[in-house]
Amino acid sequence: MNIETLKPAENSRKKATRVGRGLGSGIGKTSGKGHKGQNARSGGGVRPGFEGGQLPLIRKLPIRGFNNYKFRKVYSTVNVGDLEKFEPNTEITLELLYEDRVVGKMEEYGLKVLGNGELTKPLIVKAKKFTDAAKEKIEKAGGKVEVI
Repeated sequence: MNIETLKPAENSRKKATRVGRGLGSGIGKTSGKGHKGQNARSGGGVRPGFEGGQLPLIRKLPIRGFNNYKFRKVYSTVNVGDLEKFEPNTEITLELLYEDRVVGKMEEYGLKVLGNGELTKPLIVKAKKFTDAAKEKIEKAGGKVEVI
């Protein structure tokens, strides 16, 4: 099989409907838009959720919860299982994890270590925050936890 011999399977590509091509086509004259009105016009129609001037459902529903976007703290997160790739007694920092592409971004508030996965090597982990499970697993493997 060569690239120049490739072609779609038979009847797998449906031709686009050509509207406004005479009365005999079944969708001629008004092109399936009916007579006059908002939806027959160029650029006509209403936005999604518009209910003809009635108060939309989305505005009737109560506002729930709280969003603290302005003051939220975003941490770069890493699981304990992802630290297994490093040599024993390595000092793990956010910069090292970023260089090795373990974390994608160096977030403003630093590193948070989560407890998912297993660790068998002793490591020295320096981070802003640790979950209890992460702390326990690192210390169980003979490593040290340092909050910076």
